[in-house]
Amino acid sequence: MKLKITVHGVAYEVDVEVLDAGEGFPQASSRPRARNGARPASTAPAARPPAGPKAPVGDGGGVTSPIAGTVVEIKCKIGDTVSKDQILLVVEAMKMKTSIAAPTAGTVKAVTVAVGDSIRENQTVVEFE
Repeated sequence: MKLKITVHGVAYEVDVEVLDAGEGFPQASSRPRARNGARPASTAPAARPPAGPKAPVGDGGGVTSPIAGTVVEIKCKIGDTVSKDQILLVVEAMKMKTSIAAPTAGTVKAVTVAVGDSIRENQTVVEFE
């Protein structure tokens, strides 16, 4: 099949051949290659914990945010009993959402932020009794 392709104002006529699966070039690997064609020693992505990062417990039993960002969702309220690793809230930073999980089981004494609030790193976001 012939196609005409224009790149930066220059027209090229190319022949295109449709191949069945397994014909032609071998399947591309999901692992990246260096410029010289060698594979990097280890490019496996780091495993992410299912409940999100554990927020450190601040002074007096408060949970602090591990990052600065904007609160986009609050999943607990005053009086809730939460278990270890339960998601307490979600923070967005640089278009990435980070779930903040409870580092220990406990009862929520106060939620010190609201949806839409800008928070800073190490700011207390939830307090436990």
